[in-house]
Amino acid sequence: MSKELKQTRRRLSVVSDNKLVEGLSGLEEQDANEEGAGAGDFVKKYAGVSKKGYAPYNPRKKNQDILIMEKHNDTNSLLLCVFDGHGEAGDGVSQFFRTQLPPTLFAHPSFNAGGDTTAKLRENIQTAVTESVAFLEKNLLRDSSIDTEFSGTTAVINVIRGNQIICGNIGDSRITLGYKDASGKHVAVAISDDHKPDRPNEKARIVKKGGRVFAVEYDDGIDGPFRVWLGHMDVPGLAMARSLGDTVAHSAGVISDPEYTHYTLGTGLHNAVCSSGEIVEGQLKDWAEDVFLVVASDGLWEFMTDQEVIDICATQTDARKTVDLLIMEANGRWMKEEQVIDDTTVIVAYLKDM
Repeated sequence: MSKELKQTRRRLSVVSDNKLVEGLSGLEEQDANEEGAGAGDFVKKYAGVSKKGYAPYNPRKKNQDILIMEKHNDTNSLLLCVFDGHGEAGDGVSQFFRTQLPPTLFAHPSFNAGGDTTAKLRENIQTAVTESVAFLEKNLLRDSSIDTEFSGTTAVINVIRGNQIICGNIGDSRITLGYKDASGKHVAVAISDDHKPDRPNEKARIVKKGGRVFAVEYDDGIDGPFRVWLGHMDVPGLAMARSLGDTVAHSAGVISDPEYTHYTLGTGLHNAVCSSGEIVEGQLKDWAEDVFLVVASDGLWEFMTDQEVIDICATQTDARKTVDLLIMEANGRWMKEEQVIDDTTVIVAYLKDM
């Protein structure tokens, strides 16, 4: 485990009477994997795999993660998304968005409107993503076949069009860029920022709403991750401050609004979110060339830093092999640290010919 990562006892669930054990049910037993030859002006090739985790106490565990990698030819856009379901019906929530998001987003007038400036393009795509996600979440909550009281999903939704990456993030899945600096070294920079409950602006909102944020200390003396709890009851124990679904957690200040960040490929121009929630505009001063994009659930990021992930990408020329190596490394670290493995979904896109 990297020294850059704070030691916490991750665990996959909070054990309680409401059966909040992640990964109890699923719609799809097979691991998903896809590959693409290229899209738009910058993405040369990409691959993605969603791999079921392992929990010895739950031999029937199924994969609650999903990935989306779809081209929209009319606008020359590439949609790269990862959804990480949690709770007893988390698989149903993530699969709902897997099925419904691409056609809904691609049909949205603002998605197809483009923009005569970069700012207008970003605005239109953000409008399309925000309204599509809100519309679908309302439909999800009306679906009596999916119990969202204690179940939901994260979402990191990335639209690549022209030289723009527009990222809408909800929860703690993540997109990270790997660029080459002037000296030839590969450097990682996160484009999205995780919505952990202890992030200052997220915690402030939850507390104002009447929720609580604290970490459970396990018998071995190691704290688990910070979680969201109702003000009067030790549920739901959600380990993120934003999610889709999770109606009980939403009553404690969890929200489903995407947080947007951008990156301009081929220039090093980007903005990022600091821990206070402020959007910081900036430029990578030592930037020379964009090389990789990695979109993944926290099954990858929990025990690996952004830089460690990009360092592995830099050793390979094949996108699918890179994905397999990242999942293998992440799974090994999970077993070493926790004796369980979270569902792990990884998409790798190469931005130059390797």
